Amino acid sequence: MENDDKIINPDQLNSNSEPGPEPGSEMPESTAPEAQDQEKQVSAKEMNRFLKAMLVILAVITSVILLFLFIIYAVPAIQEISAAGKTRIVKSEELVKSAPYKKTITQMSRDIERLSRKYSNYTTGQAYIVINTTDNMFFLYRNKKLMRTGFCSTGSYKMLITETGKSWTFKTPKGKFAILGKTTHPSWFRPDWSFVEEGLPIPSQDDPSRYEYGVLGDYALAIGEGYLIHGTIYKRFLKMPVTHGCVRLNDDDLSAVYHTLDLGSKVYIY
Repeated sequence: MENDDKIINPDQLNSNSEPGPEPGSEMPESTAPEAQDQEKQVSAKEMNRFLKAMLVILAVITSVILLFLFIIYAVPAIQEISAAGKTRIVKSEELVKSAPYKKTITQMSRDIERLSRKYSNYTTGQAYIVINTTDNMFFLYRNKKLMRTGFCSTGSYKMLITETGKSWTFKTPKGKFAILGKTTHPSWFRPDWSFVEEGLPIPSQDDPSRYEYGVLGDYALAIGEGYLIHGTIYKRFLKMPVTHGCVRLNDDDLSAVYHTLDLGSKVYIY
């Protein structure tokens, strides 16, 4: 009986299998690295284009700003310089001889002379004091030279009205005044409004409650109508408009003013 098993030839087995690469042949190269390189090149080009565009935009904006600044500042300056260089003062004989010109010059000369006399009257060699109620400062002069300056307190401009309709406005008077009296260790004679302000009944004129001591400092200088230049126990309020009309100074300034000004010395308040 014949054996059904077949003897397979090794050569036949190799011929029936899938053909492999021939010896000595090369494998095809992969395309993935080339694609990545191309993408990187494209990205770099796009970035370069973007940076160039940004630089162009920045340069345009900078140029516009510089042009604007040049127009705003440089052009007016150049125009002024040019105009100044072209300005000439020309003496016209015809103008000098004209009647309107002569009249104007004459009036100006009179005004200068009048103002010079007025200035001399205000600033004599005698000592005087100037009080600024806006900044609450004083300026003490002697022989037209500033001797001392400092802070003061002046009127508050508050108004007090009674039930009967009587009223007081607490303001420092403005204008030209003079020292009418000088007192050491003054006492304060309380006016009616000081009692009304505290809600007290108004006493008679000779009532002892009218007199108060130690509140005006060591000196007081009267300038008229009950107004004084005096000291204060409320030094923290100096440089503030808090008074009922008088001018308050600190102790050292008050002493200097008292010993510098004489009776008749001018007081200018504005």
